[in-house]
Amino acid sequence: MAKLILSMDGLVLKEISLSKERTTIGRKPHNDIQIDNLAVSGEHAVIVTILNDSFLEDLGSTNGTLVNGQPIKKHFLQPNDVIELGKYKLKYINEAPKVAAAADFEKTMVLRPGSMPKPSAAAAPVAKADGDHTVKNPGGTPAAPTPAPAVAPATPARQGAIQLLSGANVGKELILTKALTTLGKPGVQVAVITRRPQGFFITHVEGAHFPVVNGKTLDAQAHPLNDHDVIEIAGTKMEFFYK
Repeated sequence: MAKLILSMDGLVLKEISLSKERTTIGRKPHNDIQIDNLAVSGEHAVIVTILNDSFLEDLGSTNGTLVNGQPIKKHFLQPNDVIELGKYKLKYINEAPKVAAAADFEKTMVLRPGSMPKPSAAAAPVAKADGDHTVKNPGGTPAAPTPAPAVAPATPARQGAIQLLSGANVGKELILTKALTTLGKPGVQVAVITRRPQGFFITHVEGAHFPVVNGKTLDAQAHPLNDHDVIEIAGTKMEFFYK
């Protein structure tokens, strides 16, 4: 699990596990990480953690947020990145393997004519092994038993996809093959759809307005997607469905 090491002037103050999907940082008491210092805004920044990846977003703070000495608005955190808020530093530690590259987060898959990729071909069917895992030679003599196939990681039984219902790419489909797919317009509104063992979920990442599903505005928590749910984000409507 990813974590943050909070320090000031080289003195380690505490260690915080990123166990929530949204971890807020700020001066006010309701924040998950409260830093009671005037250099830190009441609601300074938020870290969104999806699977093994974490994304940092400055929430319009007065003094800004730095990562490795550079001011950021939105940043895909890498191991050993140092977040700076005034005199305080938060070092990001994550030893888990990454499931998404930074490019996956920065690149949105919607909203520009011709930007939608073509649906990938369906995976080839997998041959079903016999119950005893024994293969017979043409002459009828049993061959050496073959090892049982490796158990694949649990994934949704059906393949998810979205189809655009408005905008320049109306009618286009995208099959959700990645563990994490980014939707929206950077700087306006961004959400991610994650593929989990129990299904597909949508989570707000960036922007003042939250995604709308079937006419209902979501909150900060991950929301499970059902077949034929209609999503609206950054002014574009799309339908989620199972192939």
